[in-house]
Amino acid sequence: MSGMLEDIDARIAAVLAADGRCSYTELADKVGLSVSAVHQRVRRLEQRGVIRGYAARIDGEQIGLPLTAFVSLTPIDPAEPDDYPQRLLPLPQIEACYSVAGVESYIVKVRVASPSALEALLAQIRATANVSTRTTVVLSTPFEDRPITVGGATPESTTRAEHT
Repeated sequence: MSGMLEDIDARIAAVLAADGRCSYTELADKVGLSVSAVHQRVRRLEQRGVIRGYAARIDGEQIGLPLTAFVSLTPIDPAEPDDYPQRLLPLPQIEACYSVAGVESYIVKVRVASPSALEALLAQIRATANVSTRTTVVLSTPFEDRPITVGGATPESTTRAEHT
């Protein structure tokens, strides 16, 4: 059953998606398993690539990068190889790169310090990848980094009381 998780693994993943710092003891309590069983299951989820890592979510404004934008990339010469992600990988201002269907080939999420820094980055993207760009600047972010819903399980649906 490729791509599908057992119910207990989905519950474990849902809790960790919401709180990656959750201890094995807390996790075991939330999903109703022993600590050793949870540890084994988490290790298996990591090995299978379901859990790809753990990271802190940093507030860009707090570190001097208040401007977020989405930049759509369209190849100038469609006959060129589709290697834009590899060409753009060295640019640290690019947080994410998405291959998309539609007029554009890719959309990248960028975070920079100022409009002039964005302007310089756009010039660098155009020159590096030989693409035209269309930019959307983010005015505010009502929410982001929401935990993925895993197999219908949410952190709220994983309390021990439901599983006893």
